[in-house]
Amino acid sequence: MENSKPDEPDKRTAIHCDGVTLDEALSLIRFGKFNYLLIAIAGMIHTAVLMETIGISFVIAVAECDLRMSTQQKGILGAIAYVGIIVSSHLWGFLADTRGRRKVIVPTLFLASTITLVSSFMSSFWAITVCRFLTGFFISGASATVYPYLGEFHSNKTRSRAILGASFVYGFGCLLLPTLPFLVMNQPWDLPIPLLGIVYRPWRLFLAICGLPGFVSAVALLKFPESPKFVFSRGNTEHAIDIIHQIQCMNSNNKEQIPRLNGIIDDLEIQQSKIHLAEMNNSNGFHALMKLVWKQTAPLFMEPYMGRTVIMCFLQFGMFLTAHGMYVFFPGILNQMLEAQEAGVNRTTTCDLIMSRGYSTRGDTAHQQGCSQTLNITTYELTFILEAIHTVGFAVIGLIINTVGKLLIMEIVFVCCGISGIMVIFVDIPLLAIWLYMILMMGGLSACVTNTITVDLFPTNLRAMAVSISLMFGRLGSVTGANMLGLLLDSQCQLTFGIAGSLMLVCGVIAFFIPNIHKKVNASE
Repeated sequence: MENSKPDEPDKRTAIHCDGVTLDEALSLIRFGKFNYLLIAIAGMIHTAVLMETIGISFVIAVAECDLRMSTQQKGILGAIAYVGIIVSSHLWGFLADTRGRRKVIVPTLFLASTITLVSSFMSSFWAITVCRFLTGFFISGASATVYPYLGEFHSNKTRSRAILGASFVYGFGCLLLPTLPFLVMNQPWDLPIPLLGIVYRPWRLFLAICGLPGFVSAVALLKFPESPKFVFSRGNTEHAIDIIHQIQCMNSNNKEQIPRLNGIIDDLEIQQSKIHLAEMNNSNGFHALMKLVWKQTAPLFMEPYMGRTVIMCFLQFGMFLTAHGMYVFFPGILNQMLEAQEAGVNRTTTCDLIMSRGYSTRGDTAHQQGCSQTLNITTYELTFILEAIHTVGFAVIGLIINTVGKLLIMEIVFVCCGISGIMVIFVDIPLLAIWLYMILMMGGLSACVTNTITVDLFPTNLRAMAVSISLMFGRLGSVTGANMLGLLLDSQCQLTFGIAGSLMLVCGVIAFFIPNIHKKVNASE
């Protein structure tokens, strides 16, 4: 000690910690480079999910001629990726809880981006629909698993902020949604490919680009380890300690004393996970595997978890129906309203305009003679503003959530969105109606809070499955919203906005019943 230099600590020196739980061990780690990089990747993964599911909205608005789509078919194409997500959510949740978070995220991202590239070369509506279904099937693995994966690298006191940080990155990623189609789709070029029987237009290139964020995220995640909490719950204590040490080394840049754990003690959550692992290892054959899947799922619909599962699923359903389902037709409706304004129509409700002009109820050649391969520039500008508001909103929520609490944030979002959705029916000033429509779709601002709550409400051995099932109901809301507009937009337009707005208000009431929702986290914790 006498010969040591305080300003040059020995890198080999270790601080030995005994008798700590995994959460306590994670709380000892300095928040640094590893955490920020992982947060950025998690945000990019959710950007990939957004591009793969919502990016098709811009394609639908301009690909009507090439794919010969009716309004109902547009609803199907806009929703089919969510169908793939719904079908596979249970599978990926089970595999993530039993095989590993990272082992699900990486391959599913690679597969989804590959299929997206292939779909850009499809020549018919049904062919591209099948590809979009498969894209949704695989992107679901990353969508449902990334929150548990990110959260399990953080202690209880930093987990919410990490997830909200990823949502903030996702908010910046949202800006790609209007920016990329503006840069790509409004170009005049086309490239005939006789071998495939298609003309490769800008909307096809944009569709292919939608797969890039997922591919980049998968490559980046190859350098990151499995979740330490998952590894420890599998009984591999030494590997979990190695992962924690790896985080410490990256965060300290090997310049400081690095605490080295001698061991980790089990808490109640980890003990339950190890019991579940023992049951899994004793399962042989298909019947036993299905029984295990059931045992993995059934606790979510039994006490003490049933109430919270139902609440979170309902909230996800309502948010996705408005934020994603209503978005599928947004670029096309917005473009139609802007064209009407340019034609001198200054006083009309959104629904009167849609029903008088017809959003596009036929896929026949006569109708397609008037369809366009480009969108009004203001359509991109207003969509960009919408996504910019999401970005700022995620940042503000991340800063104030521990101060004001999750409930107040959710109530403000739900009530504002609900009232705006209902007002769209009656407002006869097109520009104001456009803004109200945009506010209706901002229900997604509460999604980051809802996912944070879901991660906190369930133990490790049920967490990924809980997120998967709640998101499955969210995607069901997206399918319902997109097809609701496809079926009713031309004939019962007022009803569609009334349902969406009312559902947001109901979500505001349901949020009061979330367990421990009134509890705030002290910033000093």
